[in-house]
Amino acid sequence: MTTLPVFDRSGAEVGSIEIDPAQFAPRINKQLLHDVVVMYQANQRQGSAKTKSRGEVNGSTHKLYRQKGTGNARAGARRTNVRRGGGNAFPKRPRDYSYRLPRKAVRAATRMAIASKILDSQVVVVDELAFEKPATGEMAKVLQALGLGGYSTLVTTADYDLNVYKSTRNIDRVTVSHVAELNALSVLKPRRMLLTRAAVESLKQRVPSGTSDTTGGLSAGA
Repeated sequence: MTTLPVFDRSGAEVGSIEIDPAQFAPRINKQLLHDVVVMYQANQRQGSAKTKSRGEVNGSTHKLYRQKGTGNARAGARRTNVRRGGGNAFPKRPRDYSYRLPRKAVRAATRMAIASKILDSQVVVVDELAFEKPATGEMAKVLQALGLGGYSTLVTTADYDLNVYKSTRNIDRVTVSHVAELNALSVLKPRRMLLTRAAVESLKQRVPSGTSDTTGGLSAGA
C-alpha cells in the first residue's frame, strides 16, 4: 500500500490518500507494455506515403538510343529509376498500419502503466481541480505550485470537464484525459501524472480490490 499526499491548488498539503499499486497490477510486464505502446503508435500512423513508379511518371517508353555503337553506356527508357525524374523501383503505396492486440492484454497494460507511475513516484494528487470558465493562466499557476512546471504532464479527472480541458490545451507538453479514456501510451508518455482525488477514487472503483479481473474498467480503445 502506498500513501500519496494530497495537495490543494496552491501546493499546500491538505491530506493523504492510500492506493495499492498491486490492486492495478500484481507485476509489471515490460514486454506487454512495449507491445501495447507500439500498437497505439502504429495505429496513429497515417500510412498515406506514396511515390510514383516508372509507369506513373511522364516520359516516353521508347529506348533513348540504340544499344551499341554510340560510345555511351546502354540506356533504356526515360522513365527508368536510374535517371533523374524517373520512377521509383520500389514505390511506396498507401497502407494501413493499424492492428489490434487482445482486449484483455490492452486493459492489463493500462493498469500496469498506472501502477508503474505510482511505484516510480511520478503521481501527484490534487484535492480538487475545477474552473468556472477556461483559465489557462490559472491552470499554469496550479501546475507550477504542484511542482509540475517544466514537466510533461497528464492531467486526469474523474469525468470529462470542458473547462479543465480548455484551460490546459494550450500549455506545452500538458494533456488532459478522464479516467475512462486512459491507455498505456497516454499514461507512460508524460513524465508526471496529475490526478484529482475523485479520479483516484474512480480508478479504485474500476479495478475492485482482491480480484484478478483483466477485462473491466479501463480503456481498450486505440
